[in-house]
Amino acid sequence: MKNGQVKEPIHKKWIWIVLALITLGIVPWYFPAAATEPYILGFPLWAFISTIFSIILCGYLSWLCVNEWNIVEDQEEADKAKGDKG
Repeated sequence: MKNGQVKEPIHKKWIWIVLALITLGIVPWYFPAAATEPYILGFPLWAFISTIFSIILCGYLSWLCVNEWNIVEDQEEADKAKGDKG
């Protein structure tokens, strides 16, 4: 834990804004129904874009867990481990 600081990402608005934008990108609602579908690497364009945004979402959530999530439970478990050893 960095500097013993507890960080709860649920209170940070920018996290939710980015999450909402990525989620909107995953759902291909913005493609017109009458549009011709070009294929990229064998996938329809909408599926390719949805897959790319899904990968971005996975990376973003992983980054959040590693860098933005320092909760009290981590400190409690560390204190408990010290108590068990001593």
